[in-house]
Amino acid sequence: MSPFIETIRIENGRIYNLPYHNRRMNETRRDVLHQTGTLDLSDYIHPGNYRERTKCRVEYGTEILKTDYAAYHIRPVSTLRLVAGDEAVYRYKSTDRSVLDRLFASRGAADDVLVVRKGWLTDTSICNIALWNGKQWITPSKPLLAGTKRASLLEQGEIATGDIRPDDLPAYSRIRLFNAMIEFGEIELPVDKIMF
Repeated sequence: MSPFIETIRIENGRIYNLPYHNRRMNETRRDVLHQTGTLDLSDYIHPGNYRERTKCRVEYGTEILKTDYAAYHIRPVSTLRLVAGDEAVYRYKSTDRSVLDRLFASRGAADDVLVVRKGWLTDTSICNIALWNGKQWITPSKPLLAGTKRASLLEQGEIATGDIRPDDLPAYSRIRLFNAMIEFGEIELPVDKIMF
């Protein structure tokens, strides 16, 4: 079994969304590894030296295995290609991204893929999504990965869940891509930049 990971944003000496990362890590440890005790990532992450946006990558199993830090730069995305990924299962964030890498490789001239699983929109290869319907931002109710930023936005009421099929896209005007490293609104494009 591949190790699991949490990817955590650090900036100006601050750890972002730590409670959500702790929750997901401990749920994974309980559900997959049958661990009853909890770990706290703050015992393993040392954010003080990092002023610029930094990706802290924590690998874990029953215990924390490794913690790495790297400067983070947002990869520009201006086009997406819809790809079928019925086999795509990535409920638990792990180092094994082979299914996502295969889907990403089918993007053609687009910058990233938007995975359609069993007829429903899910995520891009690295981000959760939300679409603007003129009244609110809707995120797919069945993502490939329930991201920590997504959980935070849902709890704050900034986004709501809904089921979205590719045929529903004309009802939306904008799409936002976000994750633990990318703020909600930093990547936004018109829905007509999604290629079929």
